[in-house]
Amino acid sequence: MKVHGISAGLLAMLLQLGREHHPAEFVAILRERDGIIDDLDLVPGTITGSSSASFFIDMLPLDTHQVGSAHSHPNGVIWPSDADLNLFPKVGRYHIITGFPYTEDDWRCFSAGGDPVDLKVIG
Repeated sequence: MKVHGISAGLLAMLLQLGREHHPAEFVAILRERDGIIDDLDLVPGTITGSSSASFFIDMLPLDTHQVGSAHSHPNGVIWPSDADLNLFPKVGRYHIITGFPYTEDDWRCFSAGGDPVDLKVIG
């Protein structure tokens, strides 16, 4: 499924999750409907800290609408780390990173290979 946008409500929720978990990271799995990323799943057993967040791949829900991941970078650097680049291909094609201070401009989307992806905010 080709994704062409993210719902404004979900983006607001991702930024809020970043603020609420700060200074720790958060991580979630993204889901799409009709080409728009519009929902998330929090994975049971997620471990969060100030420099990383992780989960067990085998705890992911079985879902044909899973398209990637979202997580925060409390240090404000909105670019994939080496650990991110290792995770991305395992969980989907689209990956959103939010960064401190978690305003509407503090996020980016990346492909599974770590290349920037333009996503339109819908709604």
